[in-house]
Amino acid sequence: MRKSWFGRAALGTAVLGGFLLFASVPNAKAADWDDCNRRVNYTEYRLQESIERHGYYSREASHWRHERHEALEARERCRRDHKRREWREHHGDWDRY
Repeated sequence: MRKSWFGRAALGTAVLGGFLLFASVPNAKAADWDDCNRRVNYTEYRLQESIERHGYYSREASHWRHERHEALEARERCRRDHKRREWREHHGDWDRY
């Protein structure tokens, strides 16, 4: 009796876990892209604000220029990953061959 109950619980947990894992994948793709763009927009905004408040050559403006540069690099990585993901969805995953 105990063994069959444990087996059912394990099977139910595995099925539910698999469903939740695959159900959230499309949302994660869109969220990654939105997060990358949001970060770039935020750093550009902060850079503009710091230039207006403290001057173009201020320490604050320099900091936000650096942050914007890192955000742009991260957005480029997101773009490459997005294109790679689209290619795999269109052509299939060729890594398995």
